[in-house]
Amino acid sequence: MSWSWRLENVSGDLVEVADTEAARFPSRADAESWLGETWRELLDAGVDQVRLLEEDRGVYGPMSLHPA
Repeated sequence: MSWSWRLENVSGDLVEVADTEAARFPSRADAESWLGETWRELLDAGVDQVRLLEEDRGVYGPMSLHPA
């Protein structure tokens, strides 16, 4: 089983960011930790929101990366 993030703009369109397309994680905790460490860089790269995927199944999202 693998976990990944779908990176999106505010319209829900896919945003491709270098080195993240291959980012697959063995656990949900690893995926969430990675996002916690990189969300600011993703926001700077044009990512507005993310969706957590388990394989190809959506688990949650969209979740905004913008501060409240």
